[in-house]
Amino acid sequence: MSGTTNTPHQEVVIPEFKQIMGHPAPLWMLFMTEFWERFAFYGIRWALVLYIVTQFFQGNAAGEQSANLTYGSYLALVYAGAVFGGYVADKVIGYQRSILLGAVFMAAGLFAITIDNQDIFKLGLATIIVGNGMFKPNISTMVGKLYALNDTRRDSGFTIFYMGINAGAFLAPILTQYLAQKVFNTGDTPAYKIVFFAAGIGMLISLVWFYFGRSLLKGIGAPEGEAKNPTRVVMVAAGALAVIPIMYLLLKAGAQPLQYILMALFAVLAFMLMREGIRDGKVARDKTIAMMIIFAFNILFWAFFEQAGSSFTFLAENIVHREGALSMITFGMPAFPTAWFQSVNSVAVITCAPIIAWIWVAMAKKNINPSIPRKFGLGILFNAAAFGLLWYALTYLVDPADNKIPFWTLFAVYWVQSVGELCLSPIGLSMVTKLAPTRLVGLGMGGWFLSTGIGNNLSGIIAALISGDEGMSVHSALTGYTQGFWILTTGGVILFLLAPFIQKLMHGVK
Repeated sequence: MSGTTNTPHQEVVIPEFKQIMGHPAPLWMLFMTEFWERFAFYGIRWALVLYIVTQFFQGNAAGEQSANLTYGSYLALVYAGAVFGGYVADKVIGYQRSILLGAVFMAAGLFAITIDNQDIFKLGLATIIVGNGMFKPNISTMVGKLYALNDTRRDSGFTIFYMGINAGAFLAPILTQYLAQKVFNTGDTPAYKIVFFAAGIGMLISLVWFYFGRSLLKGIGAPEGEAKNPTRVVMVAAGALAVIPIMYLLLKAGAQPLQYILMALFAVLAFMLMREGIRDGKVARDKTIAMMIIFAFNILFWAFFEQAGSSFTFLAENIVHREGALSMITFGMPAFPTAWFQSVNSVAVITCAPIIAWIWVAMAKKNINPSIPRKFGLGILFNAAAFGLLWYALTYLVDPADNKIPFWTLFAVYWVQSVGELCLSPIGLSMVTKLAPTRLVGLGMGGWFLSTGIGNNLSGIIAALISGDEGMSVHSALTGYTQGFWILTTGGVILFLLAPFIQKLMHGVK
């Protein structure tokens, strides 16, 4: 495919690519690069809070609060780091080099957390944070650069890419949990070092895949002008090493101080994007305003969606009836592993992504395709429905014999949340490439991930409140998840009401 995108500043020429299944061939290379990076990222996701309680609190449930806060702060900084990674790619070393350098740092961090020391563990997390900041926003931006702005395949291309994310996320918990509990360990507690080591191997595969596959990009994302100077890569690497101790200190500071820092950072980013939008004229300004409003609702979505990796993990471990559930696929294990709940989201996304993508296309043909703000509103309302199901289960379905809720309820919660995610997340990635000021698309993508990070930090704070000082109980879970239902429902309704105003600011972007 070839095409051009006219901007007020320059004409961007898209190379002629070989087409595979109706999309540019490099999309599939980026798909697999992201597959292995997400394998690494989600390979440790299920284990982090359980490992912290087991390793550093000797299994005492009182450690749940600290584990939730650390998990939320870690995720928040992972996504906040995308702001700087996007800027580095835009202005300093280009997208390809940023992705490669980020992969190196992520692999190093994953291997570091295999060491049984709390300070080294947090230094390892800090290294992953720095590496992910250089990797994650830029590979998503590269997908957008394969298509002209008016290419109708753009949203479906991002949806396919999103399936790559979830294919890696599906396989990772199943494989790492099985290796940790059945292959390298015979006791009840998984060998968490194996989880982290396997994730590190996955990250190395991602690095090698992109290194050899980037020739397919035909120069897209390669450094230009002064960015070609290899000295810049050395300088960025040195700067990244210097940032690791800062990330470590932020992890140690706690979630509450971090929330203020993240909000201040978001204010600075909003100022930079708005200034650039104003320079580009009224249309660019309005588009930037629309993007910032949607960022605010994105924070709300992820504050509750990311209970999946924190409070939902403790819910699954202690309050869900897992014994005998789906015994035909648990490879002889007496209970459905807690880790495997993390794969339910991915199965749902992989299954539903083509269906939802088809629905958007079919509705567009009939001129009834929901606007981007309405799709976001649907995402929030599906998230609300998941919390409504938990509210119902914890109110009416608790077994008095063991104080647990049925397996199917949490399984269904992950599924319903996933439908909401598909209405919001892939659309958000595409939205940023359409609405961000032309010269700061990478920074705009960083803003998307920063808003996600703020939501993730809030998720840790919320999860810590649900667990309390003594660990999660049926009562504390019911209270927290009921509040989540009402907050999300209110937010979704407000966004639906604001949708026409936001769409007007988008000046025809669909």
